[in-house]
Amino acid sequence: MRAEQLEALLADVAAGRLAPAAALERLRHLPLEELPFATIDHHRALRQGHPEVVFCEGKTVEQVVGICERLAAATGSFLGTRASEAAARALQTRFPEVAWNPLARTVVLAGRPRSAGDDGSILVVSAGTSDLPVAEEAAVVAEAFGHRVERLMDVGVAGLHRLLAAGEQLYHARVVIVVAGMEGALPSVVGGLVAVPVIAVPTSVGYGASFGGLAALLGMLNSCAAGVTVVNIDNGFGAAAAASRICRAAIPA
Repeated sequence: MRAEQLEALLADVAAGRLAPAAALERLRHLPLEELPFATIDHHRALRQGHPEVVFCEGKTVEQVVGICERLAAATGSFLGTRASEAAARALQTRFPEVAWNPLARTVVLAGRPRSAGDDGSILVVSAGTSDLPVAEEAAVVAEAFGHRVERLMDVGVAGLHRLLAAGEQLYHARVVIVVAGMEGALPSVVGGLVAVPVIAVPTSVGYGASFGGLAALLGMLNSCAAGVTVVNIDNGFGAAAAASRICRAAIPA
């Protein structure tokens, strides 16, 4: 439940449009709801600004659907990451409005549009086409969180002129998420060009000595560019969540 939903609920009770007993029923499962296989945090949005997000990988289809059903009942929306096609199809059967992004492996049931305010845009930069699944996860999550998102794809250091030609996008973003595998050099280059926070995402893309993304991770952690922070390997969701908080913190109270 988001703050505006709780405020509207209380206003309905105060105005006599909703009986206290009916309001109590809506609040019965707050702040948490226990299922046989999960404990759902319905107060996440009140504390952190966004509802709980479902990490679908490792869960059965039935578990994913069950959790998403309860989130939808509470907020009218849900976001799932690392979803399988089977889980996505099951959710679309239950909720025809669900948007399934097979590249990002995300499922989104959009509720009432939420404005992030005038917080600028988040730019998601991908070093190569092979990095797109992680980059697209970051982009979809940021959009689901209510932000304006721009994408800049396949501009890795093997052809640096591609990045330099996109200066307009780089210089107008509030936060830049840079996704790269191999040696992970692109975030350092971007960090040396812009004055805004850069969130680096190492991917598991690369040949044997990349060690499943460890080489990119260490390269990013050792960046000499100021203002570059790093999330875990393939963690597009974590980068988007961090970028969202940076953007929202920039809005005057």
